[in-house]
Amino acid sequence: MTVPEPPRDDRPDDLRQTAITRLGQRRDLQTHVLAYVLVNLALNGIWLLTNPGGFYWPMFPLLIWGIGLAFHVWDFFVGKTPSEEAIRAEMDRLGRR
Repeated sequence: MTVPEPPRDDRPDDLRQTAITRLGQRRDLQTHVLAYVLVNLALNGIWLLTNPGGFYWPMFPLLIWGIGLAFHVWDFFVGKTPSEEAIRAEMDRLGRR
């Protein structure tokens, strides 16, 4: 017995809008990564010029901002919309109760 395919929104207008949205999200992530790298390079440069070998205070913005960046990367690659496979698995799990 074959399982029918779920309905999909493959209309060109829907795909175009999805692609535009996804490209915007990718650009936002690239901007976030670039800002993280440049700002933290500058902070490390300041540390090296003012107190080389002393207390490494740039670790705080590196770690704290890094957590936010990790969440941004997670959001981009994992996304908010569950896959059809994940939806079916959850429905099966709920049906077994």
